[in-house]
Amino acid sequence: MISAFARKPKTQEAEEGSSVIFEAETEKPDAKVKWQCNSKDIASDSKYIIAADGNKHSLTIKAITKEDASVYAVIAGGSKVKFELKVVSQPGGRLRCRCCAFEASVCSPTALYFNPVGFSDAHPPDTRQDLTGLFTEKPQSGEVTVGENITFVAKVNAESLLKKPTVKWFKGKWMDLASKSGKHLQLKETYDRNTKVYTFEMHIIAAKANFAGGYRCEVSSKDKFDSCNFDLTVHEARAPEGLDIRAAFRRTQPTGLLMFSDSCSSTDGNDDSGELDFSTLLKKRTVQVHTETDVDVWNILSQAPPSEYEKIAFQYGITDLRGMLKRLKKMKKEEKKSEAFLKKLDPAYQVSKGHKIKLAVEVANSDIEVKWLKNGQEIQPTGRYIFESVGNMRYLTINHCSLADDAAYSCKVGDEKCTTELFVKEPPILIVKNLEDQMVMKGERVELECEVSEEGANVKWEKDGVELTRDESFKYRFKKDGCKHVLIINEATKEDCGHYKVKTNGGESMAEVLVQEKELEVYQSIADLTVKAKDQAVFKCEVSDENVRGTWYKNGVEVKPDARVNITHIGRIHKLTIDDVKPEDEGDYTFVPDGYAFNLSAKLNFLEVKIDYVPRQDPPKIHLDCLGRTAESTIVVVAGNKLRLDVPITGDPAPTVIWTKGEKVRQMEEGDGRVHVETTKGHCVFTIECAERQDEGIYSVVVRNPAGEDTADIHVKVVDVPDPPMAPTILSVGEDSCVVQWEPPLFDGGQPIIGYVLERKKLKSYRWMRLNFDPYPETTYEAKRMIEGVPYEMRVYAVNSIGMSRHSPASQPFVPIAPTSEPLGLCVDDVSDTSITLKWRRPERIGSADLEGYGIEYCKEGTDEWIPAMEGLTERTSMVIKGLTTGDKLQFRVRAYNMAGPSAPATLAQPITIREIMQRPKIWLPRNLRQTLIKKVGDTMNIVIPFQGKPRPKVTWSKDGEPLDPTLASVRNSEVDTILFIRKTERKHSGKYELQVQIENVEDKAAVTLQVVDLPGPPEALKIVDTWGFNVALEWKPPKDNGNCEITGYTIQKADKKTMEWYTVHDQYRRTHCVVSNLIMGNEYVFRVFSINLVGLSPEPYCTKDSVYIQKTGIIYKPPSYKDHDFTEAPKFTRPLVDRSVIAGYNATLSCAVRGIPKPKVTWYKNKMDISNEAKYRTISKQGVLTLEIRKPCPFDGGVYTCKAVNDSGEDIVECKLEVRRK
Repeated sequence: MISAFARKPKTQEAEEGSSVIFEAETEKPDAKVKWQCNSKDIASDSKYIIAADGNKHSLTIKAITKEDASVYAVIAGGSKVKFELKVVSQPGGRLRCRCCAFEASVCSPTALYFNPVGFSDAHPPDTRQDLTGLFTEKPQSGEVTVGENITFVAKVNAESLLKKPTVKWFKGKWMDLASKSGKHLQLKETYDRNTKVYTFEMHIIAAKANFAGGYRCEVSSKDKFDSCNFDLTVHEARAPEGLDIRAAFRRTQPTGLLMFSDSCSSTDGNDDSGELDFSTLLKKRTVQVHTETDVDVWNILSQAPPSEYEKIAFQYGITDLRGMLKRLKKMKKEEKKSEAFLKKLDPAYQVSKGHKIKLAVEVANSDIEVKWLKNGQEIQPTGRYIFESVGNMRYLTINHCSLADDAAYSCKVGDEKCTTELFVKEPPILIVKNLEDQMVMKGERVELECEVSEEGANVKWEKDGVELTRDESFKYRFKKDGCKHVLIINEATKEDCGHYKVKTNGGESMAEVLVQEKELEVYQSIADLTVKAKDQAVFKCEVSDENVRGTWYKNGVEVKPDARVNITHIGRIHKLTIDDVKPEDEGDYTFVPDGYAFNLSAKLNFLEVKIDYVPRQDPPKIHLDCLGRTAESTIVVVAGNKLRLDVPITGDPAPTVIWTKGEKVRQMEEGDGRVHVETTKGHCVFTIECAERQDEGIYSVVVRNPAGEDTADIHVKVVDVPDPPMAPTILSVGEDSCVVQWEPPLFDGGQPIIGYVLERKKLKSYRWMRLNFDPYPETTYEAKRMIEGVPYEMRVYAVNSIGMSRHSPASQPFVPIAPTSEPLGLCVDDVSDTSITLKWRRPERIGSADLEGYGIEYCKEGTDEWIPAMEGLTERTSMVIKGLTTGDKLQFRVRAYNMAGPSAPATLAQPITIREIMQRPKIWLPRNLRQTLIKKVGDTMNIVIPFQGKPRPKVTWSKDGEPLDPTLASVRNSEVDTILFIRKTERKHSGKYELQVQIENVEDKAAVTLQVVDLPGPPEALKIVDTWGFNVALEWKPPKDNGNCEITGYTIQKADKKTMEWYTVHDQYRRTHCVVSNLIMGNEYVFRVFSINLVGLSPEPYCTKDSVYIQKTGIIYKPPSYKDHDFTEAPKFTRPLVDRSVIAGYNATLSCAVRGIPKPKVTWYKNKMDISNEAKYRTISKQGVLTLEIRKPCPFDGGVYTCKAVNDSGEDIVECKLEVRRK
């Protein structure tokens, strides 16, 4: 038996005197549910509260006693579920531990759904939720008092899952509670086989204050995932006697860790973070505070391995473990530089699939061998992996990268290695062959096929924007065959109608699937009957589906069976039988199959036979009764059906029968294969097989015998399906629609047109999709649900009561296109007396059609006439509209145009007055011109300086305070900038150039300093100062011409007089004297010196006039006698203090430089007060540079600071002023 319950009540255990709630959930809403106790029905009263909400039902039992412990049951339909209530006595004692006291409590059944504060037991909480993921019931936030229990419940329905769901419980962001199960935390899992629902519970027992915080429940099953966040609030329990000092000094932990330890020491005061809560302590000041021994946690952590950090944090109440680890990391020593690698691999590399990449490292030893590893495995050189060694560089080249090369690569040198990650980027997968629209019958197989650019690509299928996956019913199947991807729907239903989309990372394609009820085929249609009175008339038809029922109508009125009329349905055959036909039975009979938009019709003709007794030699007589027929005795036949005219005749002797149509005579023995004439006694039958349109007309029958003749005319009308309409015309198109119009067909088939059926298809497809199943009566139709940018064709069928015509010719191809959205950000860029400049941005949505341009219009305030600002369209996103009248207030708008026409206009917020706006002149000096501009002689100088101002400002250049000579430099000015141009710079061009822009009495200035530099001249007065051993001392003077820039050094060269080949001894030497050593004994040398500046070496050197001969060995060198030099020197400040202005709150420094021998003693003063020993100031002395650091100065630290240096030879003083500004 199938259970009527989606969720069943469970056995619960409750305390005596408390309340309990049993809940059940039925499969059907508003089902009748009964509750029983010991097989007796329970009625709602003060003790039992029965509630129902939709398909959720609950039984609440209040004030539980021992007698309530029994077996209960809930009944819905034919299902009955039994459950028990167990009652336990309240515990009388209290449990104590060394650091906290709480009253033990047994887990209440109401903990399954936590009751917030103030919630009445008589009204169970509403646990209904808006669930969109895997959860059928999510855990709710709750509150609990210290020492009590609480349970959080999560439920997952596994009906649609292929694998058992996995649930994880977390505290905060990272702490998995699975490893914390124990005395205070229990995790449970149950499974209901009937409802296929997994129930996951987290029980928190004897809650503590630091259990409070944010929790998270995560559920996953194969590729599906869902998560839910909830909070736990823990309230402090009131102690009736005494006060827990640990609770008084407990640090609040808004984001603390949950410590599920077996001991009760979670509030032992060892927390290192949080805020102190003294509120409880201030209420009772007589409490004795018991201190505990402090533990050096830092010392423990520094000596512990990283695997023990979390355990130590739990033990000592560290709530910010992440911050603690950061601080601990800073305390440790920095990692030593690599000895094996000079340059390591980058952290990560990226390469496109199919391309190659080269990984490079630089090693310290050029002769060392390296190993390359991939995911820890050594790589062997192949055609794809190439190893190279060039000097100290080592290269790994990977050719034709594939997804298998996406891995971690390492370069190993001895015991040291460096690692990187290589990410292989796949090229975008393109859709080569798009999906095609399909229209299928109900129950048929649907295959949507597309082709992508690469094999093995991943694609995603969607239906109406919802991703399709393989579910248990295997409704959708996904097939891959090389580059082809196929979505298969085995048996299509009406619910499968919609837009299906296939997506790749490089494109998407959409198609529409329409599912139509199976088309009913007619194997045998009903035919017209002509019967005589008292005869039996039988209308019979046969259709393809034996399960299809139908209804018979006579002249539009349903036929009811009675004593004469019998309606039967046996298999595929439907039959209407009329016994004892009467004249009133004559009429049009129609059979309409249920659920199908067509019918089968036929006509019953009543023939009244009159018999006259005449003597022999009776003249012939035609007995036709025209009662009930039209005035013309018209007989209607459907084209393709059989026409049978049965005419009763009399006459003696038997008359001869002649049938004529117009002038054509058809005698009994004649026939063309379709026409048959038969004459029997008393009857003449004229039959036309498969009537055609040309068979319509007036048929005459003539009977003759010797006694005379008789004639009768019979009007026959052949009706057919109408002719196809002309090709439809597309009147307009939209974003996903079009409006189509057509003309009615020239021939309606003899019956009025009751409507039209339309079809469309994509231009490159071969499938036509029907747009309407019921005939549409109008000749204008709006087709929707098309894809923008895809070309389509339309065709039309005409429908009358006989059937549907052939299709019309296809319309001209068209593309659904919508106008773009309005342009964005329309604003005024500039306004003058006769013009305005507008700017805007491209529309946010362009659509599939290209943007043709923009149209700009304006109108005067107070009028509705919009005037085009230009002829045609502009492709630019700015426009200068000229020729406007000064003082007019105009409104402007811009519209974007594409194939679909103009977009909605973007309009200015308010009209604009056409008038020049005064703007102060302002020079925008480029950053590179704010410092000295250095150019070499002969260079070209081109300075562009923008400025602003309206009307156009007057621009003036000057050099060194004098008007600029036009022959010295060229100046070109525009409305927005000025250019200073010097084709070939010379030394005379150096100086300060000043730019001035002026509008009436308002001006702005800016200065540019130009320094033209050249090569320096040679040094002067080069001479040989001394010679000893193999050394020569040289000395010279700086050059007279330094090239208009600082001399950066000298190049000293020597040459042997024998060869006169010059060798550089010193390069970039900064002093003006040097010693040339390591000269060769017995050689004679000359020397020369070049000057060096920013441009380069001086063109000419200065050579010594004399040469130096290095004497041979044996000559005794007599060194000159020198007096001892007195190195003592009085203190002297080489760099004085400088006045400074600093901002309060930021450290400031005062620096100066002093020299003196012996090293002088330095003392700092502020306003002549010694500050050397004050903590606010820190003094630094390094290599004669003295620094005073003032830590976070305030305005009171401003004043005169003095630095005094003293030694045995004297003293020196410098001072400065310090100004401290407020922030």
